[in-house]
Amino acid sequence: MRQAVRVLLLVENNSYPFDFRVRREAQALRDAGYRVSVIAPRAPGQRWREEIDGIRVHRFPQPPGGRGIAGYAFEFLYATLAMGALAGWVVLREGVDVVHAANPPDVLCAIGAVAGLCGKKFVFDQHDLSPEIYLSRSARQRKDIAYRCLRLAERCAYAAADVVIATNESYRQLAIERGGKPADKVFVVRNGPPLSYQPMPPDPALRGRAAHLIGYVGMIGPQDGLDYWLRAIAHMVHRLGRRDFLAVIIGHGDALPGIQALAGELGIEPWVHFTGLLPEQEARRHLSATTVCIQPDPSSPLNDKSTMNKMMEYMALSKPSVAFDLPETRRSAEGAALYAQANDEQDFAARVCWLLDRPEECARMGEIGRRRVAESLAWEHSVPRLLRAYADGLGLGPA
Repeated sequence: MRQAVRVLLLVENNSYPFDFRVRREAQALRDAGYRVSVIAPRAPGQRWREEIDGIRVHRFPQPPGGRGIAGYAFEFLYATLAMGALAGWVVLREGVDVVHAANPPDVLCAIGAVAGLCGKKFVFDQHDLSPEIYLSRSARQRKDIAYRCLRLAERCAYAAADVVIATNESYRQLAIERGGKPADKVFVVRNGPPLSYQPMPPDPALRGRAAHLIGYVGMIGPQDGLDYWLRAIAHMVHRLGRRDFLAVIIGHGDALPGIQALAGELGIEPWVHFTGLLPEQEARRHLSATTVCIQPDPSSPLNDKSTMNKMMEYMALSKPSVAFDLPETRRSAEGAALYAQANDEQDFAARVCWLLDRPEECARMGEIGRRRVAESLAWEHSVPRLLRAYADGLGLGPA
């Protein structure tokens, strides 16, 4: 009987097991018979090494938070060196057949390239488009030297990879066209919630705070569109006279202080509730209490090509949504969302108000979303594609 294929998963921008996608990938590979180890940053209170549900976890000191180009460059360099050293230790102690790196940063491909020189396989799991993230966070969207460096790192990652895993068809096309990868070496593994992600009894205290709750869950960064949503709320309150709602914003991120200040400047604080980061079940109870959920990500080089996890979660909870009309959002949600003109805050506000007044339409759209998750978008539908990437793309099925 041959030995189980040994997979080493690398994740830099979240700790394990808190990165849901990496955790689900690790568990799916384990369940299929692969032997899985993970290298991730250590969160406060976590052990340096432990085994979680049959998956060996090795942690390194949390990278310093990057601010500005120099800060991010130092963070990525530090993380690559620290993870590379730890990967070398894992190779010597446990053995590795496949290095599977989740970006960002793309420079983790350096570890994969070294592994390739040693006869190992390298999987580049492209969670985000790093060059487009930079453009979306830059006010001038300038293609400067930092952008060119990110494009170079991405090209190196594509070149080093034996297989590329993309989260949607737009990312897959970029890997083929921009990265030059053969189509049979690029696999789409969507990032949907599991079938067990179901509505929960709503938080009664929250539910009683307004006639309608409007939910948002996710990161709060410059590219996530919370400023668009707050300006839409201001239009609802001050221009449309709509005051029977509370916007519940669940999450955290580096733009949160500025977003909270903007709520004050717009005079909408009584209609906005910031919860901060919540445990998964508590966040689900909050979302279960909502009438409508929103995805305010504006059209941008990044968002036009990305699938937002929050939309999948809203659909799994049978919640109708309002979103700007972005290609991948429409491809995922179809009839489960109303689409405002791209980056038009007043149109966004009008569509939210329209849905709040139509409970039958909310129920119909919620059912469409839940059915789409159950039939095609849930994580369980992605697992066979992940295993196919290993078996067909790498030629390494489980033992």
